[in-house]
Amino acid sequence: MRLRSKIQLAALLLLIASTAYWPGLSGFADTARGTQVSREIQQEISAGRQLEASRQWLDAIEHYEKAYKQWPDNSSLKLGLRRSKFQFSIVRRYSDKSFRESMLRLQEAEALQIYDELSQTIERRYVENIGPTSIVAHGTESLWLALQNERFLETNIPNADRTRVTALCRLLRESYWNKPVRYHGQARQVILEICKISQARLGLRSAPIIMEYVFGSCNALDDYSSYLTPGRLKDLFGNIDGEFVGLGIEMKAELGNGMLLVNVLPDSPADAGGLTPGEYIVSIDGTDCRNMSTDEAAERLQGASGSRVILEIQGAPGTRQRQGTFIRRAVSIKSFPIVKMVDSSEGIGYIQMTGFQRNSTRELDAALRQLQQQGMRALIWDVRGNPGGLLDQATSVLDRFIENGVLVSTRGRNGQVKDVMRATRPGTWQMPLVVLIDGNSASASEIVAGAIRDHHRGTLVGRKTYGKWSVQEVMHTRGNAGLRLTIAKFYSPSGRNHAKVGVSPDIEVPEPDQSRTYYRSPTDLNVAGDSDLQAGLRALRRQMAQR
Repeated sequence: MRLRSKIQLAALLLLIASTAYWPGLSGFADTARGTQVSREIQQEISAGRQLEASRQWLDAIEHYEKAYKQWPDNSSLKLGLRRSKFQFSIVRRYSDKSFRESMLRLQEAEALQIYDELSQTIERRYVENIGPTSIVAHGTESLWLALQNERFLETNIPNADRTRVTALCRLLRESYWNKPVRYHGQARQVILEICKISQARLGLRSAPIIMEYVFGSCNALDDYSSYLTPGRLKDLFGNIDGEFVGLGIEMKAELGNGMLLVNVLPDSPADAGGLTPGEYIVSIDGTDCRNMSTDEAAERLQGASGSRVILEIQGAPGTRQRQGTFIRRAVSIKSFPIVKMVDSSEGIGYIQMTGFQRNSTRELDAALRQLQQQGMRALIWDVRGNPGGLLDQATSVLDRFIENGVLVSTRGRNGQVKDVMRATRPGTWQMPLVVLIDGNSASASEIVAGAIRDHHRGTLVGRKTYGKWSVQEVMHTRGNAGLRLTIAKFYSPSGRNHAKVGVSPDIEVPEPDQSRTYYRSPTDLNVAGDSDLQAGLRALRRQMAQR
């Protein structure tokens, strides 16, 4: 099973706020007083609140992200996005079997050891200085939100009097919100005090409370730092290694319809069984999944290699459902799912790169040799939608195209230079190059774009990149869990950090028509209908004609 995610790692080394917000007891932030908000923005805020009220957290996130991108100065949209992200993370945690069966069952002392280890690691390693007040405040905020989350309540205190729950929320706001904490021992005292009160008032065990302080602490950091359950850590390393056990699908829940197949990996059980992007899984082993979350369905789809799962599939509207039996097995994730000549007469090759994994450089070398044998004289390198991956693989693949000089540098806390990665002359390809980029090209993909631009090595075509210019390290922690922590920022060869800005293309191509949404397999390439690819071909043909 492989789930679709908007934001992935920037690097193994893998390639927001300082105080907690108070959104009011209802869970919704009031529109900023004294300001006139346009009717259009009010409609967006209202629509977001409706999604929150119906607990459609992922849809709420997507809604707020789109609106906030259009009105970045609106505090209500920003707050709604923040709330929805945190609530979604709580639901994901409680949908995770590894979290429920290991972390929730910890004794108070064991849970506190995890918190101690985390807070000390943040203090030593995080790229910015974060004080204990902020870390504790975000834990308190996470607990406050969890006490309004149905999944948290049903799991931990299903029979609790909701008026008592509301009273505890009020106490957290009045007595513990942004409470000053000077040192780690005092933070521990605050958490234990809240555990004691919660136990007395609600019968709530310490482990769920302390876990909110563990996971909530990372909300004080950047968007890319997070604490990882054992299951999430295993999935992450599966992505890094480019192999996992499952069916080989990427899916997204659509309430009432089922699990939308966003992607089907080639040479996977799903591919062999005839599943195609755009279809829906509506039943898993006889259990209807049309109203499940993505994580709930994913948990049912997981299993050991060689085990079977029976799926009911719904195709296009009006078509009959069909049933299929699939056997789970190891599935390899290719970094370069498409390698082909797109203009044989001109000798223009094309490679699509979907991630920076352990074997990416080896795959690239094989792809380039294949295209060379087919007469390649120029290349289009497509990193659109590529969320990033391993830092060493980003520099290694770049080294195949840049002859000498700095590829990327990293700086840690206080801007101190940590590493400078340079190109080496042997094995450099000299052919004309176009790199396709878009708003979902992030992290390691942006290292590529930044270096290609600064060295004038090729032409960037498409749209501005995502703007994630930081490096994460993944650390193993107690209980087979993990911590993904931002430890540095990276800079292009010219010394620029494009965080939250992105790298602009040399040739900008308008965004494709979003009203026509369709999904495709990685093995599909619509050369004639891809406006970015066509712009890249024109750029290469002009360049080759001038040689």
